[in-house]
Amino acid sequence: MNNKKFFTKALLKWNCNDNKREMPWKGEKDPYKIWISEIILQQTRVQQGLAYYQRFIEAFPDAQSLAASPEQKVFKLWEGLGYYSRCRNLIASAKFIASELNGKFPENYSDILALKGVGDYTASAIASFAYNQPHAVLDGNVFRVLSRFFGLETPVDTNAGKKLYSLLAGELLDRKNPGIYNQGIMDFGAVICKPAQPLCDTCPLQLKCIAFNKQLVNTLPVKEKSIKRRERFFNYLIVNYAGSFYVRKRSAKDIWQGLYEFILLETGHILTDADLLKTKLFVSLFNKKKYSITGVSNAYKQQLTHQTIYGKFFHIKINSPLKSKNDLLLVTKEQINHLPFPKFIAAYLID
Repeated sequence: MNNKKFFTKALLKWNCNDNKREMPWKGEKDPYKIWISEIILQQTRVQQGLAYYQRFIEAFPDAQSLAASPEQKVFKLWEGLGYYSRCRNLIASAKFIASELNGKFPENYSDILALKGVGDYTASAIASFAYNQPHAVLDGNVFRVLSRFFGLETPVDTNAGKKLYSLLAGELLDRKNPGIYNQGIMDFGAVICKPAQPLCDTCPLQLKCIAFNKQLVNTLPVKEKSIKRRERFFNYLIVNYAGSFYVRKRSAKDIWQGLYEFILLETGHILTDADLLKTKLFVSLFNKKKYSITGVSNAYKQQLTHQTIYGKFFHIKINSPLKSKNDLLLVTKEQINHLPFPKFIAAYLID
């Protein structure tokens, strides 16, 4: 038996006899629910995504209900997951399905792939799980398993690497049971062939695994590109007027687009109280106005994929309203509870 046949046979045997990984969407045939689960799990750990998935399905059981819901409500349910472009794409695709496809989720791979925010991996997952179509999935778990077992040193984040792994994944796929195979290889990467401390001693693929036999487990898979991270410094002014607070909706094509925030002063460093008083924004907002700084938070930090956000929150109380600004809204505490905020702000509000 060659290595490819051995791999597929051993993987399916493990999946049938030993795969104990349970998730509420495993075995699901509804393409809409599979789609929701896959979008939520992009850049999100299963443990974190589970509760979001359950709340989403309860609030929006189908594409029509998601499309008809106010966007603010959808974003509020997404609050804390990050990567909010995923949420915007969900909304756009749900509206497309509801209006252009009469609420019926597309059934073939190319039409699924055409949905906004859906890439090769997600389209393959939906096509194989919901419709048993022979499309192999390629996610981080699959890249890692294939790289280690076959000893592949071609970087996974290059065009050559993606082509190589895509061809190999297609050759290994059990075309009669693509959904079962795809779920099995992803689970195998998550619970056996893990990024750190893989369970090599009990691995059923150990006999022919090149990485194990050549002691390359800790060096595979190979990535060529390193992430360049940008540091940003956000100083938030929580301005209290008569028990209500000024907020704005982020509309620029930047992080957290479509979410709400307090008055923001982005600078090259975290400000002290004295620094804040000298800024143009502060002077323009509070010039000749009675105000008092009632509290200053500790420094907060949030790590995004390509950015590190540092920030502080300055509580300011005023006795007369701010001059009218088109993007500022004055909202009550109760209204704040219903607005979607970035995790950076929501975590502070919870504290």
